[in-house]
Amino acid sequence: MSHRAATLLLFAIVVAGPAGAALTPETLCGWIDAAQKSGEAAYTVPTSVPSNAGRTDVSFRPPGPDWRLATVEIHDEFERPLIQVRALPPCRPLEARRLVRAPDGTVDSIEVLTPDFAGIASIEPQNPPLPRLHPGAGSAVLALVDTGVNYQLSALQPHLATDGDGRLLGHDFWDDDDRPFDSDPRRTPYFPQHHGTTVFSVLASEAPDTPIAIYRFPATEMCRFADLIDHMARLSVRIVSLSMGSDDRADWTCFAAAAEENPQMLFIVSAGNDGRDLERMPVYPAALPLANMLVVTSSDEFGRLGRGSNTGATSVDLMVPAEQVEVIDHRGAYAETGGTSYAVPRVAALAARFLNANPAADTRAIKAFLASRAILANGVPLVHGWIPDPTDDFGF
Repeated sequence: MSHRAATLLLFAIVVAGPAGAALTPETLCGWIDAAQKSGEAAYTVPTSVPSNAGRTDVSFRPPGPDWRLATVEIHDEFERPLIQVRALPPCRPLEARRLVRAPDGTVDSIEVLTPDFAGIASIEPQNPPLPRLHPGAGSAVLALVDTGVNYQLSALQPHLATDGDGRLLGHDFWDDDDRPFDSDPRRTPYFPQHHGTTVFSVLASEAPDTPIAIYRFPATEMCRFADLIDHMARLSVRIVSLSMGSDDRADWTCFAAAAEENPQMLFIVSAGNDGRDLERMPVYPAALPLANMLVVTSSDEFGRLGRGSNTGATSVDLMVPAEQVEVIDHRGAYAETGGTSYAVPRVAALAARFLNANPAADTRAIKAFLASRAILANGVPLVHGWIPDPTDDFGF
């Protein structure tokens, strides 16, 4: 049986709500009507008999009789999210999305259902097989740590670091497999966010001759950063692009210890986009006192601080133009975006190009070179200053 045939069979078996009720437009409207009559802001459809399906919840936004969006979520027998349907008043489905899980419980794909819920309109892979890639050196100077990369995009594949057999260098420390595919389901598993692909595309564009190792960060177990950094060390990684952060220093304790134990690596880190002075309101890892880390923020083309870009007289090292950056997004479409997340790959790419031209340079020499490229940033509190054009190879 083909994978799609097996998926369709599974779909026919499990698309059900309380007491095994089949998901149909009529069933959906019945649930929404019952939820409205209950007057509850969050309504759970009653289950009158044992069923192999889990609960079904209905919620409205805004709550009350004047709602403009209803969300119906069906859970499986293990209480895991299974199907989400969004509908407009009085009961007009917008879209239904179903999660398909691998045997280990991770989400393998998202199926967008047809309007009658009886079929599958499209499938969005969440952990697809790796493509066949060209053999590489088996080591990597440059690495990206983010939410992963859509390695199915042909425009990005030539920039992926590989071993002699064409296997991708890197790892998914979120799902703990060898497929670091770009997906961040923390906000909602039905509409995962994609960040790593756009950041990778900037790295690939500005360091085109440097293969890049890919890592999906360990969101659910942050102390696995120690394993991630050890993995990079075994690949001889020297420059790390890290566009992420949080308010909780404890999230980054293991990262800090492992980074300090690997002084040969230079971590380029984003300052964040909260409009903060990190001296008063720190963000981590940006505020960590690591000798082998550089923190960067974003400006416009004229050296004016980007809207919301964080600063810090002793904690933010550099600023580069990154408010209007051309990227390739997760779909493979060309787009424009900005912020400190995109300042990071611009500086990391500059560091990688310098290192390629000066392979004997240590971390201190790389940092000194980057600092030497900075000029005074008027009115912006920074350690070193502003690099007007990080694509300029002057000084190599």
